[in-house]
Amino acid sequence: MEKEKYFVIYSRKSRFTGKGESIENQVELCRQYICRNFGSSAAEQVRIYEDEGFSGGNLDRPQFKEMMGEAKRGTVSAIVVYRLDRISRNIGDFASLIRILEDMSVGFISIKEQFDTSSPMGRAMMYISSVFSQLERETIAERIKDNMQELAKTGRWLGGMTPTGYRSETISYISQDGKVKKFCCLRKVPEEAALVKMIFDKFIETGSLNQTEAFLLQRGMLTKTGRQFSRFAVKGILSNPVYMAADENAFRFFAVGGAEIFPGKEAFDGKKGVMAYNRSSQQPGKAHKIRPVKEWIIAPGDHEALIDGETWIQVQELLDRNRSQNYKKPRNSQALLSGRLFCGCCKSYIRPKVSGAEDEEGRRKYSYLCTLKERSKKSCCSMKNMNGKKADEAVLAAVTTLEKDNGVFQRELEKGKRKLVAEQKKQGVQPADLQRESVEEQSLTDLKTRFSSFKELSTEMSVEEKRRVIRCLTEKIIWDGESLHIFLSGSEGEHPAAQ
Repeated sequence: MEKEKYFVIYSRKSRFTGKGESIENQVELCRQYICRNFGSSAAEQVRIYEDEGFSGGNLDRPQFKEMMGEAKRGTVSAIVVYRLDRISRNIGDFASLIRILEDMSVGFISIKEQFDTSSPMGRAMMYISSVFSQLERETIAERIKDNMQELAKTGRWLGGMTPTGYRSETISYISQDGKVKKFCCLRKVPEEAALVKMIFDKFIETGSLNQTEAFLLQRGMLTKTGRQFSRFAVKGILSNPVYMAADENAFRFFAVGGAEIFPGKEAFDGKKGVMAYNRSSQQPGKAHKIRPVKEWIIAPGDHEALIDGETWIQVQELLDRNRSQNYKKPRNSQALLSGRLFCGCCKSYIRPKVSGAEDEEGRRKYSYLCTLKERSKKSCCSMKNMNGKKADEAVLAAVTTLEKDNGVFQRELEKGKRKLVAEQKKQGVQPADLQRESVEEQSLTDLKTRFSSFKELSTEMSVEEKRRVIRCLTEKIIWDGESLHIFLSGSEGEHPAAQ
């Protein structure tokens, strides 16, 4: 039996704003087009996919991926967009997409340009238009870079989260045309600056992010936002060139790294700090990524440096050395509660830690310990560790009590599966992208089919299967030093069989 097909409307806007071609306007115009050309019935049955806050530079967008998943399942007749660049500004991505849609017999319509892939001329015109879309995108990128180069000559602060040790100060001036204009510069905050210097000194002394973190936690030092320090926050300060003096060492370091430097070597006299423009890549919904040094634009700023160039470079060398020596510790293959276990005292994660001793079965013994207790060397939390094997057995025993009510285990497992899929969608992970369910979702489906009686058959399950069931069935598990308190997925209270 042939699947019923329908039109889909796709809309995108790169920023959350009420100006210009809003998502709602794009969708309504597309719906009107479908109604005029294919009938009111087709317009009423359309499905809508919307990505707001995503760039057209690539196709890595959650709703776009979900739409393509529908197309691969053979239920889409045609994709309708308001304008061609709503799909992509990248000619390579666009050309590849059109070929994929052709293979799936899915049409593509852009109502603004009146392009339709049902004709050879329509396909040719779309390719030509997409070339101009990419040219526009690259021209905008060049314009932004040129603007950054001009800003670099002024040493001004462009905004954003002000680095620890400084505050942002607005300065007004009269331009040549008589208009009042403003720009921002960084100004030192003495108590924060002292903390930054302490962090650099401690890291040089220990050569360890973990030991520097523990030092700060033990003394109750907090970040600029009032949070406890983590090793990532420490690293963020240590690797930020804003603290570095714009001296001869700084000039040499960035010149060797291939960065663009303004205005010239003579300006690097050590009197001011370094400003690094174009240092990070920022995309909505994603963590900022630090670009390679060769893409940075470097200039002396208008702020006071906190660290001399030689010291800052020494710290970067230590960080690089630690990174090259770093390795992923093998995960404990026996622990079942990772990612679900929390400290009842400080609310931090509790993780498994393997010891050197072995149990009667020849397996490495392990315990669960609070991560904040470990990081702070017991100064911020003193929660008692617990025997890993006993904790896992207690939680497994509690889970089996779900079977007192026939079918509860099956129902809770299905609920957990739906929650997992929802989390994946929220993170932009769509099983349909790969034309199959994700490995974890499929595994849960297999578990539901295989184990109608968890109590009887749990002995046949692998460690990974047990871990997956616990993750699926539980929201969190809290250790208070004496007992484990288990909270089921979606429940408002504690599981009555808490140990």
